[in-house]
Amino acid sequence: MIYSDLLLPIKRFLNVETSKSWVDEAIKPENLNILLIDHLICELKAAQSAMFLIRKYAVDKKSGDILLEWLRPFEQYIYKREGDWRDLAAKNKLTKSVVPKSNSLYGQYLIDKMVLLIKEELHHFYQVLEMMDYYDIEYENITSSRYAKGMLTHVTTHEPDTLIDKLICGAYIEARSCERFAKLAPRVDKRLGDFYVSLLRSEARHYQDYLELAQLISVKDITAKVEYFGKVEAELISSPDSDFKFHSGKP
Repeated sequence: MIYSDLLLPIKRFLNVETSKSWVDEAIKPENLNILLIDHLICELKAAQSAMFLIRKYAVDKKSGDILLEWLRPFEQYIYKREGDWRDLAAKNKLTKSVVPKSNSLYGQYLIDKMVLLIKEELHHFYQVLEMMDYYDIEYENITSSRYAKGMLTHVTTHEPDTLIDKLICGAYIEARSCERFAKLAPRVDKRLGDFYVSLLRSEARHYQDYLELAQLISVKDITAKVEYFGKVEAELISSPDSDFKFHSGKP
């Protein structure tokens, strides 16, 4: 397929391939609602996670508050059901500049990479809402999958390894998303398939950005850490999972 070259490094990075049984479950018409709603939540959580990293490690409270204001309309729509989703596209903008802390060695790098990622994740969030509207799917609260939490439970509790580990986890989450979009694209209807294909390039870049930041911040080579979290991620994806979600394991 036209995106095979894009997926080659993703396939090398991930330790295991998504199972056929998960794909077969994901394409069932009765699972479209949960698939898109979970995808929507994943996009928001990706933006929230990136914003948390900037606020914790790169900027002061003033700049942190500016970032929170950017995210607020999207969170209010999900958590409080406030506002019209059609208005969110116009709200995806950072109206004021944020500057790194003077004592942050890597603050500007983190800001540059994560601000771009947040903008793209919030754009994808809006696009998923468009798809939900097209398929007449109403948003509803759903439980979180075990996946991200399962990854983060293995994060080291001392800095800078905590930040490095979280960035590596982010890389695996983005890479797995990219791989699954590619798996689903040819198996669903054209509109949804074209949407999934449109996400591949940014998701592939996001995983690389996370890895580059992790290595930039680490004083040591991160290969061993990457391999460790690769095994954790593979176990979550390969083991049986009764709770079907976008990042769930085998049904």
